[in-house]
Amino acid sequence: MKTPLSAAVFATFLTAGAALAQAPVQFPPGEGRDIVAVACSQCHAPNIITFMRKNAAGWRTHVYDMFIRGAQVTDTEMDVVVDYLATNFGPGVNVPKFEAVALPDGAGKDLLQQRCGTACHDLTRVTVARHGRNDWDGVVAQMMEFGAPVTLDEGKTIAAYLKDRFGEK
Repeated sequence: MKTPLSAAVFATFLTAGAALAQAPVQFPPGEGRDIVAVACSQCHAPNIITFMRKNAAGWRTHVYDMFIRGAQVTDTEMDVVVDYLATNFGPGVNVPKFEAVALPDGAGKDLLQQRCGTACHDLTRVTVARHGRNDWDGVVAQMMEFGAPVTLDEGKTIAAYLKDRFGEK
């Protein structure tokens, strides 16, 4: 049984979803743009998608996750969506301009700035993240799976830097 509060929250969610769906589309042209604009914008503002940077495998995992959560994408559209997203929002592609973030000195700082802060996301994500020291290896490995332009040795150096400078004890 729905309470008046839950009905009000649901109505607000529907209104917000409709407003997002009618917002101007901010996606580059290409096959799959209309599918992404309709399917993704029902739940997300365009900037949520346009600020992500993943390779094809990372986007496939993400799109599948959204599909099982209810995104209105057919099986045949999924490949088109993944190709569109990887082409337009892969690592190093159409990267938004980010503000510089001051990082503490240490081995790995330059790699972090060069590989992560220019290819995929703002380094503010690093400075505000609350990961335990032992979690950074997994975070860096996941970013590499998403297509971060980092070699295995560079990933180890970056993870060590993040553990030392941003790992919660």
